[in-house]
Amino acid sequence: MKRVSLKMTNPNRFHFIAHLMCIAFLSIITSSCSNDDNEPPVKEEEPTMVITEISEEIKEFIYFQGDEKAATVLITVPGGPGTAFATDVVDQFSSILSPKQILTVTVHQAQTLDSTIVKGADITLDQAVGFNTESIDMLDKAVTFFKDQGRTVYILGFSFGAFITQDLIAKKGIDSADKYLIITGRLDMNDVIWQGAAEGRNGFFENGVTPLVDEDPDPSVKERNLNRIGAGFLMNRYTQLLDPIEDLSGLTYIYGETDQAVGSLTAEEVTFLQSKNANILSGKGGHDQPFPGFLQQGFDEAFGIETGPLE
Repeated sequence: MKRVSLKMTNPNRFHFIAHLMCIAFLSIITSSCSNDDNEPPVKEEEPTMVITEISEEIKEFIYFQGDEKAATVLITVPGGPGTAFATDVVDQFSSILSPKQILTVTVHQAQTLDSTIVKGADITLDQAVGFNTESIDMLDKAVTFFKDQGRTVYILGFSFGAFITQDLIAKKGIDSADKYLIITGRLDMNDVIWQGAAEGRNGFFENGVTPLVDEDPDPSVKERNLNRIGAGFLMNRYTQLLDPIEDLSGLTYIYGETDQAVGSLTAEEVTFLQSKNANILSGKGGHDQPFPGFLQQGFDEAFGIETGPLE
């Protein structure tokens, strides 16, 4: 990870389904009056889900590669935060997953959809939190679109994307997607790091353990604001936010023991994940290493997907 409004318009089908159930119930009662009482009622068939091409509304805030009607969708949530839309990540994963029938997707974040929000004046931490909420809403809307069609949805979040993925789970539930792979994230970031980021200052971890923060804010207003975007997630205590979820067995978590960007998971964070049945993989490397090998193992263990060679 670098130095660290979309209105929901999902269609509401509950009233329609309830209306159909009411009609079916009345039909059964009427039929039972004229037929033998021992005849079982006819069970209404459940409506079948149909996979369609991606709607234009969803296409406005995603980038994808692959068959639009693929039954399996991999949503990548990249690192950052930055202002560039990480389409290259989709291109890379799409190539290593080929010829698998998987639709690979990435979703805009607030600051990639509109980079001007971090390029003007300094924003506040509250504003950063608001922008992050927009990012979560876009991600949730994309996931919901695919899930509502009966597709299998996997989410890969790494670095800054790890925090977005954790926040999605905390806010929308573990069943939002089918499986999750989180790489180089943290559950409870050190206070000195997120507080420094909220002030626009850069921070890192010496040997993956000792947090260090620059004395002065970054000279660039854009970088200061991106730090605040990061702080909007880093400030959260995910061991508390995720605690109401009894089972995290659908989550695989990879971390480096000398991660200089976000720090290594603490013993308390590891214990929390173990208590929730999450699958944990750790290595001696830092933020970017040793993850080519671990990524292949992570895809296999989290999603049951074998990848091609990774560069």
